[in-house]
Amino acid sequence: MRRGWKIAIGAVAALVVVLVVNALFVDGETKSAAVTVPGGRILDLPGGKVQVLELGPRDGAPIVLIHCYTCAIDWWDGMLPALSRRHRVVAIDLRGHGGSEKPESGYSMAAQGDLVGQALRRLHVRAATVGGHSLGATVTGALVEAAPEDVKRIVIIDQAPDNDHFGSGLPFTAALTYLPVLGPALWQVTPDFAVKDGLGVAFAPGYEVPDRFVTDLNRMTYNSFSETPQEETDYVNEESLDRRVAASGRPLLAIFGKEDQIFNSEKALAAYAKVPGAETAEVPGAGHSPNVEKPAATARLVLKFAKTPAGP
Repeated sequence: MRRGWKIAIGAVAALVVVLVVNALFVDGETKSAAVTVPGGRILDLPGGKVQVLELGPRDGAPIVLIHCYTCAIDWWDGMLPALSRRHRVVAIDLRGHGGSEKPESGYSMAAQGDLVGQALRRLHVRAATVGGHSLGATVTGALVEAAPEDVKRIVIIDQAPDNDHFGSGLPFTAALTYLPVLGPALWQVTPDFAVKDGLGVAFAPGYEVPDRFVTDLNRMTYNSFSETPQEETDYVNEESLDRRVAASGRPLLAIFGKEDQIFNSEKALAAYAKVPGAETAEVPGAGHSPNVEKPAATARLVLKFAKTPAGP
C-alpha cells in the first residue's frame, strides 16, 4: 500500500515539474513579425514591428481599423471593399496579434495606442475616422488620448464602457486559461476544434466560425493572450471608455450586434448615448462581431458617420 502511495506521489510530483517547466517555456515565448494577409506589409517602428494593410485612394479621407482581442486584420475582410471604394483604409495588427511582433511584454492599452500612433505617423495618416472592434475600441481610446491629432471621429463596435457592468463575464472554462501554471498547459494542448467552439461567443448563436480565425488565435503567444485582457481591464477600471471618449470631444458612433453574447448591447448603447452628440446603432442578426457577421450593414453605418461634421 505504501509503495502505491509513493508511486502516486512521485507521479504527481513529476506532473508538477512538467507543468512548471512548460509554464516557464511558454511565458518566455516570443514571435517575430511576418506578413499574414495579401497586400500586408511590416512597418519597423520604434515600438516594434507591426503589420498594416492599406487599401483605397491615397487622397481619400482616412479610415483606420483596429481589430478585437485574439483577432487580426482579416476580421475586417467583409467591410474592406465598401470602405476602400472612396476612402484610404488602414487596417493594423496590434502588438501580439496577427502578423505583428509578439514580444514578452508591452501589452498595456497605452503601449498599444502609442504603437498605433507610430504606425499612423509613419504612414502620414492624420485626422482619421478610427473604428475599433472590442479590444480595438479600447485601444482607440488610448490612441486619442496619446495622439488626438490622429483621430477625427471614433467608431466603437461591440465594446462596453467597462468589463464589469455590461455582461456576464467569461465562461468558467475560458477563465481557466488565465490561471498560473494551468493556463500555459491548456494553451499548449487545447485542440483547434475546442478553440473554434470557444470563439463562438464572439458571434450570434449558430454562426459558423471561420477556420482562419482559429489560425489568428494560434499565431499569438501565451503572454500576448493572457496579458492583454488584464491590461484592458485595468485601463477601463481606471476610467470607463465612455468617459474617456466624452473627454476627447470626438464625435462617437457606437455599434452593437443585437445578439451580442458577451455584452448587454442595450445597456451598453444606453451608456454611450449619454456621451454628448453620440450616435448609436444596433445591427439585427449579429452578435459581438457585426463587422464579420453583417459587414455590408456595418460598413454603411461607418461610411455615413465618416461624412458627419467632426469635432476638434
